[in-house]
Amino acid sequence: MLCFLDGKLYLCNQLVKNRMRNSVSEKAPLVKIAIGLMAGMVAAKYVASLPLFPLLVGLILIAFCLWRHAYLQSAVIILCFMVLGALLMQRAQQEPPQVSRMERSKNYFLSQRARLLDRLSENGVDGDVYAVVAAMALGDKSQLTKELKETYAVTGAAHVLALSGLHLSIIYTLLSLLLGRRRWQVVSQVLIIICIWLFVFLVGMSASVVRSAVMLTVYALLSLGDRNRMSVNTLAFTAIVMLIVHPLSLFDIGFQLSFLAVLAILIWYPVFEGFIPQSFLMSHPLVRWLWSLLAVSCAAQLGTAPLITYYFGRFSFLFLMTNLVVIPFAPLILYLTLAVLFVPSLAYLLVYIVSALNAILAFVASIPWVSIEALHPSMLQIIMVYVIIAAAYLLIDKLSGTFEVFRRKK
Repeated sequence: MLCFLDGKLYLCNQLVKNRMRNSVSEKAPLVKIAIGLMAGMVAAKYVASLPLFPLLVGLILIAFCLWRHAYLQSAVIILCFMVLGALLMQRAQQEPPQVSRMERSKNYFLSQRARLLDRLSENGVDGDVYAVVAAMALGDKSQLTKELKETYAVTGAAHVLALSGLHLSIIYTLLSLLLGRRRWQVVSQVLIIICIWLFVFLVGMSASVVRSAVMLTVYALLSLGDRNRMSVNTLAFTAIVMLIVHPLSLFDIGFQLSFLAVLAILIWYPVFEGFIPQSFLMSHPLVRWLWSLLAVSCAAQLGTAPLITYYFGRFSFLFLMTNLVVIPFAPLILYLTLAVLFVPSLAYLLVYIVSALNAILAFVASIPWVSIEALHPSMLQIIMVYVIIAAAYLLIDKLSGTFEVFRRKK
């Protein structure tokens, strides 16, 4: 009997360990490669240049020779990407900026964006309403006043003014409804991808928009084979592609915030969602929608709040309340902006909705202690905060795995 119990306990421990090993690192092997690439780029940014190409060639040959030793081969491959990252960063710092064909194409699309913005202005969209619509729908922040930026920042709603995954997912959903056909799934997905990338060029190709477009492209391609479409592995692949193409993106604030927000959502959203039983959520659609919105907001805040505090010295307390307001407004504003370009008579409705949003956020911003200002954490403190967040996730993951094993045992 004792031996039987020991055997059961041993099996339970093995299941817990297997679950831990199969969490992030096993399900997302590209994460290690992405981290190695970033580490090499950071090192090359602050360390004197070294002859790295011969080292990279040597590491690649060593990786091929270790084909019988998977663990050692994986370690060498990570080193290869670390050296590759350093090499790419060295070249990016040494090469003078040039006007490429991509830049010329970008300038052409920006001129088309200016024409669309002129049409909005001619239809009676002006002032702060025009500034918000231009930023939220077409990525032009030049008309945002200092007061308007402050209102959105203090309330924790500034993210809706920066085009990102929220906006592209709305466009993707609309295009899927218009073009989605089971019999022509490949054609429809290709057309959707083309439209998404045309929009990316139109709005200026910021880091957050390009990240979202790459992830949606991978999502669309994987949807053809019913694969796991949106994952940490997909995010890591997106980071690798973007950094190889443009290494200096790593030090762009928008790039950092965008990837940290999506990473936190992918990791923490299932944790927050599990706080309420699925049976209850499935039987209460409104509660499920509200809880999903809160869970996404909390997860994104966990990923970005420390970095926002470091760069901008501010933390907003009412981000949950404002997200319950601004996120439902976002698709309305995007769809109405598109409609106004074709049906100018709808401009009054767009003006009314954006004015209402601005008024709500202005009221929230007037509440005392809506945010903490003048915070000046050091980089070491920010790193420690992220270490604590990661440790908390690992602890919760391990405990949930233990409880799951004991439920199976019973």
